[in-house]
Amino acid sequence: MNMIENKRIFLSSPHMSGNEQKYINEAFQTNWIAPLGPNVDAFEKELASYVGMAGAAATSSGTAAIHLALELLGIEQGDTVFCSSLTFVASANPILYTGAEPVFIDSEEETWNMSPIALARAFEDAQVNRKLPKAVIVVNLYGQSAKMNELLEICERYEVPMIEDAAESLGSLYKGKKSGSLGQFGIYSFNGNKIITTSGGGMLVSDNLGALEQSRFLATQARDTAKHYQHSQVGYNYRMSNILAGVGRAQLEVLDKRVKARRDIFDRYIEALGEIEGVHFMPELEGTYSNRWLTALTLDPDKVGITPYELIDALEAENIEARPVWKPLHMQPLFEGCKFYRHAEEASVSERLFAEGLCLPSGSNMTEEEQERVITILKKQLSRKISLLGI
Repeated sequence: MNMIENKRIFLSSPHMSGNEQKYINEAFQTNWIAPLGPNVDAFEKELASYVGMAGAAATSSGTAAIHLALELLGIEQGDTVFCSSLTFVASANPILYTGAEPVFIDSEEETWNMSPIALARAFEDAQVNRKLPKAVIVVNLYGQSAKMNELLEICERYEVPMIEDAAESLGSLYKGKKSGSLGQFGIYSFNGNKIITTSGGGMLVSDNLGALEQSRFLATQARDTAKHYQHSQVGYNYRMSNILAGVGRAQLEVLDKRVKARRDIFDRYIEALGEIEGVHFMPELEGTYSNRWLTALTLDPDKVGITPYELIDALEAENIEARPVWKPLHMQPLFEGCKFYRHAEEASVSERLFAEGLCLPSGSNMTEEEQERVITILKKQLSRKISLLGI
């Protein structure tokens, strides 16, 4: 096998537009190198306009944006925050930063995201115990929006604000609205593996312009208005650099193309593998439009006879990266002892998805030939196992 045939295929690698250098050069030519500057201001305005929100505040990461949202909502030690369990740890770590306690909510089958049934049960218990959460963090997994109408109705009934973690779902739609624009605060991530990237960075969005201005104050070390350096409260070093914001501006210009590319990749996987019994792709809820950040599927162990880890190893042997679905946070050692509310009493949906789930290479810069390499290996492994089972 030659080097081209064995070229590394990543799960989701950065995909430059070719226009990033223009904004980077502007930053160098004007000497706006340090955090803040014209690119930051423009990126905030352009992103807010794209998602239909009043404003945005650029941050050093999506995690920082979640932390700032929690700070703006006054979350502190002794409070509780409800959070999706099937997500990356960054969704919940900021809860610990504030000293609050996370309570994890299971997924449901139609979106793989937070279960309204489990959320309602958690709220009922919290009301009985006279300790309602101070916020709910809802995650849109792998680009698919959660059942936002149902979740928002529950939050509004108890007058608890929602933070919409759209780190993975920029460019997705929920009933005509941009993902990340439905909660009191929305957050995005521009990590290197996201659908668009600034290398590292994030964004906090809201219709509350006063809150966003306060987030900028907190994100720049909470420096009081004075000629000298004066600080009356804890602040953070959470602002985005002007250079990276320039990368983000160029990336935002091609976001819709990147969404289309990833949806095309998902469709090709469906066409090639969708008829195999026991292979089930992540669904798309009616009235939503997923950016398909990652193509995710589950493997029914009784039908295919192979685990996600066996397929991951088989792909890795051919220099191809694949990963399991996120390990639910309620199963993580870090959160041992935290409360968890299941979708149904008899079983956890998020635990099953973790046991059976697989994420395939989905980068928008992956060629059709590279995707065919992935598909060929998957078909070979699946057919071999199925034939051994005598199915």
